[in-house]
Amino acid sequence: MPDIMLILSCLSQSVDKTSLGRLGCVVEGLLAMTGRVTMRGLSRWTERGGSYRTLQRLFNTTLSWGQVHWLVIRQHLLGDETQWLLAGDEVVVSKSGKKTHGLDRFFSSVVGKTIPGLCFLSLSLISVQRRCSYPLRLEPILKETAASCPKASKAGRGKDRGRPKGSRNGNRREVSLSPYLQFVQDLLRQVLALVCQTLTVRYFVFDGAFGHNQALQMVRRTGLELISKLRHNSALYLPYDGPYAGRGPRRKYGSKLDYQHLPPCFLKATSVEGQVHTAIYQLPVWHKKFPDRLNVVILVKTNQRTGAQAHVILFSSDLELGYEALIDYYRLRFQIEFNFRDAKQYWGLEDFMVIKPTPVYNSANLAMLMINLSQILMRPVREHCPSFSVNDLKAHFRGRKYVLEVLKMLPEMPEANIIDQALEQAANLGRINQELSAA
Repeated sequence: MPDIMLILSCLSQSVDKTSLGRLGCVVEGLLAMTGRVTMRGLSRWTERGGSYRTLQRLFNTTLSWGQVHWLVIRQHLLGDETQWLLAGDEVVVSKSGKKTHGLDRFFSSVVGKTIPGLCFLSLSLISVQRRCSYPLRLEPILKETAASCPKASKAGRGKDRGRPKGSRNGNRREVSLSPYLQFVQDLLRQVLALVCQTLTVRYFVFDGAFGHNQALQMVRRTGLELISKLRHNSALYLPYDGPYAGRGPRRKYGSKLDYQHLPPCFLKATSVEGQVHTAIYQLPVWHKKFPDRLNVVILVKTNQRTGAQAHVILFSSDLELGYEALIDYYRLRFQIEFNFRDAKQYWGLEDFMVIKPTPVYNSANLAMLMINLSQILMRPVREHCPSFSVNDLKAHFRGRKYVLEVLKMLPEMPEANIIDQALEQAANLGRINQELSAA
């Protein structure tokens, strides 16, 4: 395994020498430790220079985490890939108590209900060739900016219904953005300013929460194209291709799309898996809430035994994007979920017990930094052992930790070849996949 400080040396232009040494000590402790990732538990696994008070100083230090993540990715994870996506998603971390900064009630899709906790927005770079996600920004979402759009006011009793007299059509491209969309837009611009000189990113992928015009216009103002999902009952219209009426503006909307009877001319592919028949349609359509046509891909799944049918509507603002790429790009967004899983399970995103703004921010971003560092450490091993996992990585560093601690107690240091054999054998203890002889 490579030296941790050698990997982190690329951060010297963003992190001062003292904080960099502390960060390296913390990373080595995280790789070897067991149990909950708290400052108290972490201090028991760190070497000299990683006391509890030193960890407190590090977690209270203001760090530019956006630049830290990018420097690690640029130095160690960029390869010959030519296709990159920028994807976003939210993660909710459950917390108890009342004093943690940003604590409120957020909906957790894991639990399926609203829970007390913290909410973070994660932006990640996704390599289409490697099919991996690299966390780039993780920012807390406060409750006052969590609403994706302002609520429409209800008409009071006794007032006239319908459109007010004298009102005019608004420009659907010049929409006002909610605080949440302004927050996302600022993050996108900051991320693009970091990566644009090294990478070419064209698409931003988000889930169905961005399936509306305000989100699309926000993304296009940053120079990106949006890939997202529409509601299953969205009213879509085919472009009108009939004759001109002879007066007034040309008709824009054709017949309304019937999801039970989609035009066969737009069918692109079919497949059967078990009892489920899948049909894929791609077509340009109009939506009355959007100013421009949308590139829509509809996946219709039919149970051949029961006849039950369901469909999913994916869309992109890029009319030239093919259906295979659109579906593949949207599926790749799920790689962020694997980052969240590992960050919670192994790197302390669910465990930290700090309550002040700076330690909370540093603890969450440290967990995401470990996602990138673990991929750097596992990449060469997976070339000959594809099943090598984070559990195996932690078992490797834990075994080395035990051997080094025992060697310090010996009156005389053994020969170098004996030390290497002991390190290799101890590093294999506790590993699920034992094919690491070449590591």
